[in-house]
Amino acid sequence: MRVLRGRAATPEADAEATAELLARTGETGEPGLRVWRPHRQVAFGRRDANAEGYEGARRAAGERGFEPVERSVGGRAVAYTGTTLAVAHARPIDDIRQGLDERYDEAVDQLRAALGRLGVDAEPGEPPNSFCPGTHSLQAEDRKIAGVAQRVKQEAALVASVVMVDERSEIADVLAPVYGALGVPFDPETVGSVADAGGPDDPETVARAIEDAVIGSREATIERIS
Repeated sequence: MRVLRGRAATPEADAEATAELLARTGETGEPGLRVWRPHRQVAFGRRDANAEGYEGARRAAGERGFEPVERSVGGRAVAYTGTTLAVAHARPIDDIRQGLDERYDEAVDQLRAALGRLGVDAEPGEPPNSFCPGTHSLQAEDRKIAGVAQRVKQEAALVASVVMVDERSEIADVLAPVYGALGVPFDPETVGSVADAGGPDDPETVARAIEDAVIGSREATIERIS
């Protein structure tokens, strides 16, 4: 398995690094993995970009020091503070019509196992009116701490996750006006974090645990993004 560590100089270059990871997997059949801390930003999904209140949501993010960006995978807006982790697992596929649910289930199980090793008792699901609502999430103490999305191409699938490590209050504070502008129900109290659930507040510790859970017994080749 090819493992990329670090982040690129800008959010745009970071997105290109993930796109390259997925493209390489499609070309070679070798799985790829990134677990990293994206730049401070609010990443909007395609549904957000088509919403009537999108420009107001972008302004709300920018006024609070979060660069507004658009992403190609995932649902509604997600905030990255600098301690928030993103996971990108590129997997080769044989048939674009098969394996979707199995990949989702495996990703949730891997995240749950990694967090369990760090002392966090996470359960599948999320409370009502959570950020980036979806059916493949993890919660602890009735607060959402991780969500999983997926994008499928002809030769490879990208299973992407977001994991809130710390700074849950800051995430809630920026997402409240963002979701308000978009007209999407959101309860700030549903935002959780690994640290608040009893785990470490160090993103690198959490990142390595997630890497270990995904890599498993496979041999990994580590590359650094410069």
